[in-house]
Amino acid sequence: MSNERRASRVSSLIKREVSQLLISGIKDDRVGGGMVSVTDVEVAGDLQHVKIFVSVYGDDEARGEAMEGLKSATGYVRREIGKRVRLRRTPTVLFVEDKGIERGSGVLSLINQLAIDREKKGGDALLNANPLGEVDPEKDELPNAEG
Repeated sequence: MSNERRASRVSSLIKREVSQLLISGIKDDRVGGGMVSVTDVEVAGDLQHVKIFVSVYGDDEARGEAMEGLKSATGYVRREIGKRVRLRRTPTVLFVEDKGIERGSGVLSLINQLAIDREKKGGDALLNANPLGEVDPEKDELPNAEG
């Protein structure tokens, strides 16, 4: 259990440090500009490997360029992690694009589109059917409870 806690603690430290590097440390124009953010960090149980999940804002071309920039900065990021986080061995670093936010955004837009379609087709009539027997605001009286 303590090994899991240590991996979790190291994960949060690495996430903080890499986030700082993205803001002020990496000089590559493909990565800078606040377009890349760290969403998660997975550290192997033996602390030898780190997967850094990043979210990249922009179109497919911008995301591809940012991932290439991160790939080329991997050595620098690993070296900085070694300086900033005290570990016996500096773990190998792998950047992975996190598309979860993009998928979530797509799901939200689908839900919004369904709501718009429902309103256009009068689907809100189901909502006004009063299935629970609440007070009808137009009549301002309680429904007949005897059936």
